[in-house]
Amino acid sequence: MSRRCELTGKTLQVGHNVSHANNKTKRVFRPNLQVISLASDSLKQIYKLKISMNALRSVDKLGGLDAFLLKASDATLSPKALKLKRQVAKKVAATAA
Repeated sequence: MSRRCELTGKTLQVGHNVSHANNKTKRVFRPNLQVISLASDSLKQIYKLKISMNALRSVDKLGGLDAFLLKASDATLSPKALKLKRQVAKKVAATAA
């Protein structure tokens, strides 16, 4: 599995270690990814997603997985999360109508 957040698209970044003598050596910044179980209110199921802790804070702030998915752009979501977003949008549209 790739080191990519399924909700925000965060991935590896490359930079330098800089010594006191200003010597630069390549290094990698990895996102803090964890496998987290998130509950969908509209679908009434629990889904396991590999997300960054920054994304988890965003999900909490926006009020849950469903609200986050409906607000997120399709380009940043993984195929699994995009499928979940479509299911949530369909369910929300059915209950609103």
